[in-house]
Amino acid sequence: MRFQTPLVPATLIRRYKRFLADIRLDDGREVTAHCANPGSMLGLAGEGLRIWVEPNDDPKRKLKWAWKLVDHGGGHFTGVDTALPNRALKLALTAGEVPGLTGYDTVRPEQQYGQNSRIDFLLQGADRPDAYVEVKSVTLSRQPGLAEFPDSVTARGRKHLEELSLVAQGGQRAVMLYLVQRTDATRVTLAADIDPAYAAAARQAAAAGVEFMALDCAITPEEVRLNAPLPFAQT
Repeated sequence: MRFQTPLVPATLIRRYKRFLADIRLDDGREVTAHCANPGSMLGLAGEGLRIWVEPNDDPKRKLKWAWKLVDHGGGHFTGVDTALPNRALKLALTAGEVPGLTGYDTVRPEQQYGQNSRIDFLLQGADRPDAYVEVKSVTLSRQPGLAEFPDSVTARGRKHLEELSLVAQGGQRAVMLYLVQRTDATRVTLAADIDPAYAAAARQAAAAGVEFMALDCAITPEEVRLNAPLPFAQT
């Protein structure tokens, strides 16, 4: 999925109020950019980081810049926009290009289920159980090659695991899909030290029949696209 407008490089000054970031463009201008990431962004929000931002001239938008990537050097990037991978995933699911999630006739995003919850994708096809697919964007890495989720305590994430467990116990297919927005990751696990309750809920969900999958992304300043499955290990 290509970026709508060519990205430009910048330097991060600070991120604050979760959705705002002060940045310095290469021409010296200091501007405020929108940061579409509600997480802690542990390891990705330090002063002086090289980043890539997307300009826009939409008069309806208050901020004219959107932070999209962290540049780690050596051709490696992390995508910080948590909404972008879901859009790319929808296209891939519809085209039947996601390993393990092919053969479904319809792909329905944002469907209500459980207790006041919405599943990211509901996949339906003839002569097979519905597949409920919850997606989490993964950006944390504290060891070379290892991506981890979550980067902060997530009560909402635990609720999703509990809802998926009920789906699996009811005879439908329940899938927890970790979408890794880092090009330097080769495997995925849970950050049990950050949120032990989430890790415990994941073990319980696996015992209830929830499937755990991980996919990585190919990321450049031109596009973000789904790449290949990554090994996932419970803690």
